[in-house]
Amino acid sequence: MGDYKVNKTIEQINKKIADGEAVVVTAEEIIGIVKKEGVVEAARKIDVVTTGTFAPMCSSGVFINIGQFKPVIRTTQTWLNNVQAYSGIAAVDCYLGATQTCEDDPLNKRHPGEFNYGGGHVIQDLVAGKKIHIRAQSYGTDCYPNRKIEKIVTLKDLPNAILCNPRNAYQNYNCAINRSDKIKYTYMGTLKSDVGNANYSTSGELS
Repeated sequence: MGDYKVNKTIEQINKKIADGEAVVVTAEEIIGIVKKEGVVEAARKIDVVTTGTFAPMCSSGVFINIGQFKPVIRTTQTWLNNVQAYSGIAAVDCYLGATQTCEDDPLNKRHPGEFNYGGGHVIQDLVAGKKIHIRAQSYGTDCYPNRKIEKIVTLKDLPNAILCNPRNAYQNYNCAINRSDKIKYTYMGTLKSDVGNANYSTSGELS
């Protein structure tokens, strides 16, 4: 952290918030501040930037490097706690989507489905330091002969795990509400009847 011109820890910022001394601006406001003051001075003055996002977008997820094995493998299918991640990236890299369902989830076979565990839960478990079961398979090549691997890891064991939302780069979402008198079950969550709640996400000024 010492390589940066401005260094603030989460603990320091949380203390300023608790003491009522934190400087908070919106994502829209920070753009003008950076243009006027520069990145370094803005970082020095501002403690928190609010993004206004109220719910996860459907592309929310995490890029994960699961680490190489002996013999080496180029994974073509990867599962974390039985939730499949997209493996068409690099040898042992994958993208786990927050909305990806568990492999054996009954989904909506008995409507409405409960969707008790999925990609978002795996991410939550990783952040909480819990152990995650990883399994992956491949078709095998001369350069990557291994065809199947399994191991138990925590977040600390992974070479890389980077939260990302690809759609933040190019798309804003409308706000979803339900004006009917019946609950609507969407793949992004439940919309209560009679505008009982709202679900919206937007890249906004961050895009």
